[in-house]
Amino acid sequence: MAGTSGVGSALRRARELRGISVDEASRDTKLSGQQIDALENETYQDLGGEVYARAMLRTYAQYLGLDAAKVVRLYARMADEPAPAKPPGKMGRVEAAMAAARIRDNQRFLLIAAAVVLVALVAMGLVSKRGAPSAEVIPVPSGSSSAALNSSADGHSVDVVLTAGAEVMVSAVIDGVPGEPVTLRPGEVASYSGEHEVTVTASDGGAVSVSVNGRDLGAPGSIGQPWTDTYGFRGQA
Repeated sequence: MAGTSGVGSALRRARELRGISVDEASRDTKLSGQQIDALENETYQDLGGEVYARAMLRTYAQYLGLDAAKVVRLYARMADEPAPAKPPGKMGRVEAAMAAARIRDNQRFLLIAAAVVLVALVAMGLVSKRGAPSAEVIPVPSGSSSAALNSSADGHSVDVVLTAGAEVMVSAVIDGVPGEPVTLRPGEVASYSGEHEVTVTASDGGAVSVSVNGRDLGAPGSIGQPWTDTYGFRGQA
């Protein structure tokens, strides 16, 4: 079943905005390149069933920094819709022209819908561009003010990726804007990107590993203990 929900286009655009190739996404998420292509093209029948499609959508959306629950809801809404009726086997020239016009209108509508979905996700802070920061990214001690950050670091970003080793709840405050907490299962990731600083929290600091701008920092806390930390730019000389 080829999907028409606009989810695939939003996933592809989110990946492109973050400057991630299909090979990189496959390596990070453990999904195959064919599975990622199927998600972005909405050919869910290639994923082995609806249960697998939902699980892969959730993993891929979280990796791209999207709201996985909303992405899965959009997919479910499309999956629950009945298939459109097949057109009559024989049509005259006028009927065929009218049918072709309807198909073009539907395609145009779907493209617009996909763009609206992506714009809405961007406006809600669920998608952010990945920069190539040259300033060193370091943990900012708790209680430090934003004035201690390098405010001239325009064009940079703070990219924080949390990878779950066990089931754990994580959340983030990106440039002062709090996001919704999500629950990660083993092997799933949550990716956050901010222009100035990102504060991440985990219900179990020993159940996650942290990567900041591609630099692996390992498990940041103790098993069974809540953990939170803030990452931002150190002022440049």
